[in-house]
Amino acid sequence: MAYYHSKYAVQKPRNPFRKFILRLLMLLILVALGAAFWLYKVVYSPNVWTQNKPSLAINVPTNSNFDQLKQILYSKGLIVHRTNFEWWSKQRKLPGHIKPGHYVLRENMSNNDLVEMFRAGNQTPVRVTFNNISNIYQLAGKVSKQIEADSASIVRLLNDSVYLAQMGKTKKTVETLFIPNTYEFYWNTDANEFISRMFQESTRFWNSQRKLKAEQMGLSPEEVVILASIVEKETNKDDEKPKIASVYINRLHRGWRLQADPTVIYAMGDKQIRRVLNIYKEVDSPYNTYRHGGLPPGPICVPSIASIDAVLNYDKTPYLFFCAKDDLSGYHAFAKTNRQHQINARKYQQALNKLKIFK
Repeated sequence: MAYYHSKYAVQKPRNPFRKFILRLLMLLILVALGAAFWLYKVVYSPNVWTQNKPSLAINVPTNSNFDQLKQILYSKGLIVHRTNFEWWSKQRKLPGHIKPGHYVLRENMSNNDLVEMFRAGNQTPVRVTFNNISNIYQLAGKVSKQIEADSASIVRLLNDSVYLAQMGKTKKTVETLFIPNTYEFYWNTDANEFISRMFQESTRFWNSQRKLKAEQMGLSPEEVVILASIVEKETNKDDEKPKIASVYINRLHRGWRLQADPTVIYAMGDKQIRRVLNIYKEVDSPYNTYRHGGLPPGPICVPSIASIDAVLNYDKTPYLFFCAKDDLSGYHAFAKTNRQHQINARKYQQALNKLKIFK
């Protein structure tokens, strides 16, 4: 039997609902892909501009809130799309997790990198350097420019006798606590943390070897630092410091007065003095080693490691006198006898006279 196709045959009706579902699914897929692309762009695309430099650093103070963090970032023009940054910050609950510190932002960081850095408190340590320090006030001023602790809080603790006693220091010997160097700190270090760290560094510096050398000289570590502070002020020539230290050690061993000009300048409180006159040597001060025997009651500055080690490793010389050379090179002429010293001193005085330096 043959079968014939007729245009009048009944056809299966199409399902309009199925077509609608397919179109809806395609639309949802497109929307999802668009949302995913947008989310990826917001979260992972570069959003930090460091002015075409590899990186820029910011400091986030203690107790800062999200608005203050934004102000710091925006004032430096570091964020390209602020709305995106704020949206992702809120998604990651950054406003409730602001941590203070010194943060280094890299060029083209994403919002995710930036937010996670702040949330985790992944700050970069700062290098704190201090040298050529005369007293705790100058020290506090320099340090407070490098970490969050303000100078007033540092000075306040260093003038607290009870606080200092815990570290075996007094107001007169407090400068012996500090060893000039470069140290790594977190920027948000406070005054107490800074001083505690300095105590630890001082304890580490005064190892058994250095303590033994001081003991063999008949000096305590503090007394070594006091003598080193005088050497520090006598010369900036590190290669000459052990020889200058030898003169003072020889004088101490003989029971002579140190007669150190820097102690007179310290006692006068006048850093502009370039020539120590005889009248200056009469100033009434326990720091004036022309009038008082032995070491001063405290250091006249915070000496460098080079000066401290110069005292601990002083040259074994017969010299008892020295004065600046008349060539004004910064080096000194040494003498065994007072007679030779007077000859050297007159030459130096004549050199000052020629330059019209009379005080």
